[in-house]
Amino acid sequence: MKIKFVAGLAALATLAAVPAFAQAPAASDGAMSVDKTTIGALMSNEKAKAVLQKDVPGIDQYFDQIKDMTLAQVAPMSQGAIDDAKLKQIQADLDKAGK
Repeated sequence: MKIKFVAGLAALATLAAVPAFAQAPAASDGAMSVDKTTIGALMSNEKAKAVLQKDVPGIDQYFDQIKDMTLAQVAPMSQGAIDDAKLKQIQADLDKAGK
């Protein structure tokens, strides 16, 4: 699965010439979210960073390319490494980390 994730995120490198995705706002209640909080914001929070490193190993090597995207935006490009079940798991782990 790691190979699929790496291959999927490698495809993101081709997006460098495309205008950046609009930065998604953080969740209004301060909660971390897979579909509202950017990966950059998650990685700047030590607890959320630990969740991402555990649930999506190797994500930090693509940080520069995906930092302004949410996990939900990255999921379709991850070659199945980040599917709906994985997003739900990450969200549950972020919810636990936020408490």
